[in-house]
Amino acid sequence: MGYDVDRFVDEINEGLLCGICRDVLEDPLQAPCEHAYCSACIMAWLVQHSICPEDRRPLTAPLLRPLFRYMRNDLDKLQIRCRNCQAGCQVVCNLETIHRHEAECEFHTQQCPSVGCNAMLGRDQFEEHLQVCEFRRNLCPNGCGLAILNSEDVSHNCVAELRNALELFRSEMIGKLVEQRQELELLLDAQRRHMTQKQAFLQSQIESLKSQMTLALQDVQSLRESTRRHELELEQGALAKQRLLAIISTLQAERSSPNVVNRTYLCRQSSTPVESSKQ
Repeated sequence: MGYDVDRFVDEINEGLLCGICRDVLEDPLQAPCEHAYCSACIMAWLVQHSICPEDRRPLTAPLLRPLFRYMRNDLDKLQIRCRNCQAGCQVVCNLETIHRHEAECEFHTQQCPSVGCNAMLGRDQFEEHLQVCEFRRNLCPNGCGLAILNSEDVSHNCVAELRNALELFRSEMIGKLVEQRQELELLLDAQRRHMTQKQAFLQSQIESLKSQMTLALQDVQSLRESTRRHELELEQGALAKQRLLAIISTLQAERSSPNVVNRTYLCRQSSTPVESSKQ
């Protein structure tokens, strides 16, 4: 939370007000978009949000930085009244020095720490009041260790009080154990559900992998059969080629043989007289 605007002497520039609490900036931090906030305000905001309260841009704690120097100077120079002004303090000083003054202010008051006492005391009255406060608790002088009011000294029974304290402690411990047991049971149930879901997910993945593996094996088998057919076709082609080459080689050998040449020559000679007689 920031400083109450009513405590300042002059009118406050809008840029020096927290964008969340609308009070004057206290321990200010600035977003990258240059909007400024009290450190307590913006940190509490970022616990539940991750955007700037002003323009809704993304914002996280590590992105926050100190206020610009010129804004820091303007903030420190603001004239502010002491928080004890209603108690009689008339001091007005720079915001930069207000904490130092209030730590020493003679008009500072604080409430008595004793439970049930609402007395507001000045610095010079505090210690004296604590000594005589009717709500002040002291340790039992009989050594039971319990804190008792001054007015309970006569009626205080150490054994009864310790028994009550023990019973109260026992009840609190039982309550805490029951609460912890319930939390553990809820956690265990959640863990069981998570494991069941995880098991189902893994089982579905296994079935999917099995199906993929079956398809892959079928593809491999088909590829093997196709490869075998191609190999047989190549072998048959090679054999046919060899037979064809053998036939060609035989024919070429027969053509180049001398017997074949002589037979051809004789055939030609035998046909010559016939042709002459025709002429």
